[in-house]
Amino acid sequence: MNRLWSPRGMRVPPLLSARIKTRRAQPKYALLINPFYPKDPHASFGKHVLTPSLALTSIAAATPADWEVAYWDENLLQGPPPCDPFPEVVGISVHLTFAERAYALARWYRQRGARIVLGGLHVLSCPEEAAPHADALAIGEGVQLWPKILQDIEAGTLQRVYRGDYHQPYREEPAPRRSLVPRSSFLTTTSLIATRGCHNRCGFCYLATDGLRMPYQVRDVATVVEEFQADDQPYAVFIDNNLGSRPDYLRSLCRALRPLEKIWSAAVTIDVTDDPSLVREMALAGCTGVFVGFESLADENLTDAHKKTPRTSEYARRVAILHDHGIQVNGSFVLGFDHDRKDVFERTASWIEENRLECATFHILTPYPGTPLFRQMEAEGRLLHNNWTLYDTGHVVFRPRHMTADDLAQGYAWCYRRLFSHRSIWRRRPADVRAVLPYLAMSYLYKRSNYLWYFLIRYRLTGCVWRPLVDWTRRRHLRFRQGLEAATQEASPGRASSVVAAGV
Repeated sequence: MNRLWSPRGMRVPPLLSARIKTRRAQPKYALLINPFYPKDPHASFGKHVLTPSLALTSIAAATPADWEVAYWDENLLQGPPPCDPFPEVVGISVHLTFAERAYALARWYRQRGARIVLGGLHVLSCPEEAAPHADALAIGEGVQLWPKILQDIEAGTLQRVYRGDYHQPYREEPAPRRSLVPRSSFLTTTSLIATRGCHNRCGFCYLATDGLRMPYQVRDVATVVEEFQADDQPYAVFIDNNLGSRPDYLRSLCRALRPLEKIWSAAVTIDVTDDPSLVREMALAGCTGVFVGFESLADENLTDAHKKTPRTSEYARRVAILHDHGIQVNGSFVLGFDHDRKDVFERTASWIEENRLECATFHILTPYPGTPLFRQMEAEGRLLHNNWTLYDTGHVVFRPRHMTADDLAQGYAWCYRRLFSHRSIWRRRPADVRAVLPYLAMSYLYKRSNYLWYFLIRYRLTGCVWRPLVDWTRRRHLRFRQGLEAATQEASPGRASSVVAAGV
């Protein structure tokens, strides 16, 4: 997790004051909460607020019409969660690293008469831990379970555990209720999801959690395009785990997005470059950046993780294909695999600079509960503790094989210092001089202005400050697309860049 985000001494809103007068529960009023309560002043909040999560707004869309529903995202640092009117039902999404905060919120509301429903991946992986804090657990697909839970609350037949699966047709789920999201608080409120699942099942990934069976499904292309248009924003972020798992679907989606003349970014795996014509379709459709999980530059690590990916010796050539089509690359790297030694930090940082990645995200290998990696570390006696607040990919929670825990922690911090130093930012500038200024704007405004971001987020100025820059980026990209469209597939179209960071 990027430690450069949160300013020193960040004041996080306290839990609800006991002095607040508790009001009698209003009938048919439900509150959905996304908790966030970092104890480490260096903890990242940036990636949580640039685009809203779809999890709870999708659940809100499944709320029966005769229920009033509100949404509260603590990532926005807007003070204590609401209590006037006091909700009859409180649904809380429990994330691993914020579980302690989620339980504290649940306890406060529950003591004052609200029914508590806990859901999320941590509830799936640790239901015994979550159960004492809730009246009901929603394990699995929340959109499917939420209406049934509210129906049972009304009938007085609430069960302790509800289980849903991910096998019903994805296209039948309602569109998220974006009207609940404060538009001024985000770079864009157009978070989109077109696919669910991933063709990989890496041993360290949360998708490998025991009990999580998420078959790969896609939504109708027309529905995705309609949502993009309806939100009236110039920029969208696809939050799919891997938008490129089905190349034929991605090609169809790109062709449908192209007439919108908007821009977007997405997470993909590097094998999307197997077919350069598909990358060209992405660029023509408005893709300005991709988040790519390279994970490691050692093939042995990728083999151990069961990640289906090209050989690492192919990475540089494939990054160049994306760059040649004006697509920025935010590379994600995991540090601390069993084949990593102390030279992994220098080697990774140098490769990123040599290949001019516009941005990079580093993670300390973290064994999430319920995953194959967790079971392996537990069996080998290598787990240091089960303090979930530190299982945030920014702290070492296990014993590495070829270095000490301190070596890994210091190397992780060094990678961020190196990549966001003035020297490294300059070394990674685009080859095309016309793209240097937008790249520098992205690097300094987006990644090095921590106090500015805290101010923007706290006072809900993110949207109004960034939106003009985003629209300028869109107009630049439209001009680039005209040149790309005129070029043949074999000709190199030249490079472009974007103010919007890849994979935000």
